[in-house]
Amino acid sequence: MGICLSTESPPRKNHSKRVTNQSTTSANSNSSNRWSRVRSLSSKREKFDDAMIHEHAIAAALLFQQNGGVLPFDRSTSLRHPPGSANSKRHNPLPRSSSTRPRSVADPLLPPQQLLNQDLNLDELETSHIVLVHGGGFGAWCWYKTIALLEECKFKVTAIDLTGSGIDLFDTNSIKSLSQYVTPLIDFFEKLTDGEKVILVGHDFGGSCISYAMELFPSKISKAIFIAASMLKSGQSTLDMFSQKENTNDLMRKAQKFIYTNGNNLPPTAIDLDKMLLKDLLFNHSPPKDVALASVSMRPIPFPPVLEKLSLSDSNYGKVRRFYIETPDDNAIPIALQQSMINQSPPEKVFRIKASDHSPFFSKPQALHKLLVEIAKLT
Repeated sequence: MGICLSTESPPRKNHSKRVTNQSTTSANSNSSNRWSRVRSLSSKREKFDDAMIHEHAIAAALLFQQNGGVLPFDRSTSLRHPPGSANSKRHNPLPRSSSTRPRSVADPLLPPQQLLNQDLNLDELETSHIVLVHGGGFGAWCWYKTIALLEECKFKVTAIDLTGSGIDLFDTNSIKSLSQYVTPLIDFFEKLTDGEKVILVGHDFGGSCISYAMELFPSKISKAIFIAASMLKSGQSTLDMFSQKENTNDLMRKAQKFIYTNGNNLPPTAIDLDKMLLKDLLFNHSPPKDVALASVSMRPIPFPPVLEKLSLSDSNYGKVRRFYIETPDDNAIPIALQQSMINQSPPEKVFRIKASDHSPFFSKPQALHKLLVEIAKLT
């Protein structure tokens, strides 16, 4: 989450290749009627795609009930089954699907993303394991659409709950450092077998978290993807990056509520966000049901990790292939600030999800999914 962000755009440097998830073919001046029809069809398709995702989730819920409240597969690090238990993968007879009946290409319930990726051969990828790291205040819950879409394409997905986030019960106000905040992510990497690699994805403040992991475990990370995320240089803190701009983000300033557990004469221990301003700040293009989910699920953001300066080296962090996904309609980390970070530390490629707010996993799940798969396929 940004702190008092600026909207002033710095000069652009052409260090990175920039890709948009929409077609760049220009229409001639006499095609306005046709463009209106295409836009209308696109809008209907997005609504249909969103409906399919939620129908998929409903089917999963039914399967959950049929199995006596036991999920037949792991969806995040929050779900751990001991080896040999009835719920372990070794004894799991069910396919990784929300339904036990076979489906065909003509099946109307078949998610559109599977049709888009019928030519995807996971065996040709360096890794098909994607690790999702949420932003400040969020939790693994925010990736539920992305998890469903990726798993339908047979990717292995791990969604992390950082310390004091999601269903992790640790008191956010007691987090003293970035290393403490990212402990669940570090634990995950330490348990990976030798030679195993993952694609690491970070959103918002999760960008600083995955950068920390990239410095420690470069050999275990195939690619790193920053989604509207803090992508810092060595020696910078998240607060440094967001404070260097002359103008501040008024909406962010109004939404922030600093928590002083240790007393008002000491630095704040956490930052909370005004629930009344969440939609405008984070979810200005997101469905109401997802805004409602966030309003009851978001936790305070620990303040000490935001102050901590990262130590990043070319020999570790610099060896990992980096990609950035821009969110142009972002009110939390404005596009000007995203591009400033990109200019200062250019990634391999820059992608953009048109008309996305700060939370593309809610507002543009299909477009985000398509880009994640596209980046996974890059050689």
